[in-house]
Amino acid sequence: MAANYWESSQRRRWQFTREGLEDLRKKLEDEDPNLVQGYPLPQLRHLSIYFNQQVARLGKRLGVRQQAMATAQLYIRRFYTKVEIRRTNPYLVLATAVYLACKMEECPHHIRLVVSEGRTLWPDFFSNDTSKLGECEFFLISEMSSQMIVHHPYRTLTSLQGTFSLTQEESNLAWSIINDHYMTDLPLLFAPHIIALMAILLALVLRPNQTGVQSAGNAAGGLASAAHAALSSAGSLKSSNPDKANGSSRTKVQRLASWLAESNIDIEAIVDCTQEIISFYEVQEQYNEKLTREQINRFVKARSLDK
Repeated sequence: MAANYWESSQRRRWQFTREGLEDLRKKLEDEDPNLVQGYPLPQLRHLSIYFNQQVARLGKRLGVRQQAMATAQLYIRRFYTKVEIRRTNPYLVLATAVYLACKMEECPHHIRLVVSEGRTLWPDFFSNDTSKLGECEFFLISEMSSQMIVHHPYRTLTSLQGTFSLTQEESNLAWSIINDHYMTDLPLLFAPHIIALMAILLALVLRPNQTGVQSAGNAAGGLASAAHAALSSAGSLKSSNPDKANGSSRTKVQRLASWLAESNIDIEAIVDCTQEIISFYEVQEQYNEKLTREQINRFVKARSLDK
């Protein structure tokens, strides 16, 4: 097991460029164009929102803690860079990812309980045969090359709360943004500390306006402008003298900008993360759960993947 992110398989094997990730997914679709054309699916972000909702439902019934839920979501995302979704029963994959994540996060649940709860949630698409989940578990482990250790942004957020004098409300908002980022490609593109700093930045930008994550999509333009202004300030300070910004009257956003300027953090990466999560919140406004569910259920039934 890697003691830190920099030595981990997550960094060496599961961090991609945007182009590399797109190529992986295109190759999967190109393997069977007829399958892809025969069963159209919503855009990936809408699929991710639906998967997140289903994982949350199962996790609530099992009493799974948040970090294990986040691990499960990252397993699902990694798995679907290796296997085309239309070749699987997503409900079985989701339940298996939760079962496996609970093992890895040392909060295990008996396989019979997971199968029972899955059957209750998705009775038309989920077998009560425990061997099916057991087989799927080995499938996931194999496709992920047994690289199961996950480093999350939560640890960085917790360690920086005091540094930036975050209130409980600001910390909770940043935590919520980190939860949301698992519905995007960000965990496959950037290091956990970059994600955590993006979440802190957005929490500080959102908080003064008394707004929240759910309304971020509506205020995306203003939010992006404020976040980019702070990061531009950090970039300017980095190339000049950070001490110029020191003063007792600085806002928390200004303090964060100064801290970034004095660090070796990749500010461009934080800019990219910020743009991605804001774009996600905009897309979330157009999410149609009924349509997404119907399109998934159609290929599961038509291809007898629920058997």
